[in-house]
Amino acid sequence: MSLADSVLAVNNDLPIRTDKPVHSGKVRSVYWLTEADSARLIRERGYDVPADTPLAIMVISDRISAFDCIFHGEGDLRGIPGKGAALNAISNHWFGLFKENGLADSHILEIPHPFVWIVQKARPIKVEAIIRQYITGSMWRAYQKGERVFCGITLPEGLEKDQKLPELLITPSTKGILTGIPGVPEQDDVNISRADIEANFEAFGFEKKEDIDLYEKLLKEGFGVISEALAKLDQVFVDTKFEFGYVTDRNGNSKLIYMDEVGTPDSSRIWDGAAYRDGKIVENSKEGFRQFLLNHFPDPDILLNKDRMPEREALARDNALPLDAMMNVSRTYTGIAEKVTGRKIELSNNPKAEIVAILKEQYGLVD
Repeated sequence: MSLADSVLAVNNDLPIRTDKPVHSGKVRSVYWLTEADSARLIRERGYDVPADTPLAIMVISDRISAFDCIFHGEGDLRGIPGKGAALNAISNHWFGLFKENGLADSHILEIPHPFVWIVQKARPIKVEAIIRQYITGSMWRAYQKGERVFCGITLPEGLEKDQKLPELLITPSTKGILTGIPGVPEQDDVNISRADIEANFEAFGFEKKEDIDLYEKLLKEGFGVISEALAKLDQVFVDTKFEFGYVTDRNGNSKLIYMDEVGTPDSSRIWDGAAYRDGKIVENSKEGFRQFLLNHFPDPDILLNKDRMPEREALARDNALPLDAMMNVSRTYTGIAEKVTGRKIELSNNPKAEIVAILKEQYGLVD
């Protein structure tokens, strides 16, 4: 088996029966099932959703994105070995822990394969729910330049890089380009305040104003559950991004749930506890890859400056990264996944063939 074969880089070409276009994100692809297949699976598998709920197959890939670009390695390595399985394993673990602790449900109904989720259609809230326990990354860069107000929250003077914040901070940003919201620029990933959300809660996808309190409560509770579990592994949960949406339950009630992934190295910063106590930062998340890229390319401003996006895209497209850098990222992802779940992440010889076989034989979703 070649290393490139074990990587699932293209995940939007599977022969899953669908009558809608496949939606392909940076890492996951979504196949919306036909009405007939959705209804059949709900009946056969006993999912706790209304009989007419649209279902989708969500397939993760091993692609790696950073600074809004997809990067690749030498030897036609189009992703990071083990990354997709590691991300799903970590998310699945945390969602299970959320359930045990009586937190909200997620959109996942079943996990047929380490790369695959069967999900119900949710109505997404258009807020990237970001919560921070330490000052680092973009917040530190802005603080260093003299900014003191973030998302409507004023930070005290005298903070130092990577130090623990006086309290957990919720610093939301927009998810997608939202139009017609006063004071919110029409671009993706713009910082917003709680006051912005309260004044325009329906435009952000909230069904009721009081659900803003609920999303913050679920954000803090989810962060707390993961932070506590990671602390037992001597890992520091630095900051993370959650996504939320609404689904309708079997009785027709609307409920707020966790969506997408939670507590993964893609959506969070995780530091090694022993190294942090020693005054060093050892990243167990994608942040290590971002730092590598900033050091690897002679002009890091291309990666940090949104006005230089065409140059950035060319940089990602035209440069195969060293194999050892890609394998370092692989070790980071599989290492933290194995720590969190207590199970080994096995590389598949041919993940695509396995997925197709399972979805055909056990779910009847491939012709």
